[in-house]
Amino acid sequence: METSPVWFITGASSGFGRAFTEYAVEQGYRVVATARKRGAIEPPAARHSGRVLTLPVDVNDRAQIEEAVRQAIERFGAVDVLINNAGYGIVGAVEETPEEELRALMDTNFFGAVAVTRALLPHFRRQRCGAIVNISSLGGQLSMAGFGSYSASKFALEGISEALAQELKPLGIKVLIVEPGQFRTNLAGAGMRYMPEIDAYAASVGPTREFARSSDGTQFGDPHKAARAIDIALRDPNTPLRLQLGKDAVDMIRAHAESMLTDLRQWEALAVDTRIAE
Repeated sequence: METSPVWFITGASSGFGRAFTEYAVEQGYRVVATARKRGAIEPPAARHSGRVLTLPVDVNDRAQIEEAVRQAIERFGAVDVLINNAGYGIVGAVEETPEEELRALMDTNFFGAVAVTRALLPHFRRQRCGAIVNISSLGGQLSMAGFGSYSASKFALEGISEALAQELKPLGIKVLIVEPGQFRTNLAGAGMRYMPEIDAYAASVGPTREFARSSDGTQFGDPHKAARAIDIALRDPNTPLRLQLGKDAVDMIRAHAESMLTDLRQWEALAVDTRIAE
């Protein structure tokens, strides 16, 4: 009887999702690889047809999500790890980003991940085990000019993940938030949308826009090593709530946390002097 773990991966056609799929197959795991374009994930599936189930899933389509979950459990009997990886980025000042673009981003990066999670939660509860891995970003802990919309989607994902971890821990279900820095994926290429420019923001957002464009294909993070790191963290009995990946993520998040603590100490007296006098 097959007992290898089953990974359910969204956005499996490229980047992190493809690397996660390939890593899981190499480990002998079974994989439900999903993407909006099913054909894009056929090559690895064809080589391991017995252990890889490819399904079309647009995370904005609730019916597709439910059907994919049904087929996954019918095929493998269980899902052990959900990796919410589907998503994309936006570069643009807040004023440069139309509301419809912001809403579409939130629909995919936040509401899409929540929808897939909710579809699998009854299954995880019945098992009283499992893991939910939400792919965030170092931009889920801090933001910068031009990345406000993208960070907003990841801040939201991290906020709901933190609460979800507390809700599910008594049921034996893990939640892992992954915060990568620069990795050799297509996020800065096909996975990034660039908003129309307003001259007034050239000084603040221009460098961010140039950084995003120039970084495509030059990132130093290895997605396959990211997959291995996630697997190691999941198998550890003390899986962290957050896992930073890449030296840039570690350094920037540490500096941001230290800056927050500095502000907290500097303004603590004023902050606590707000109690109603008795």
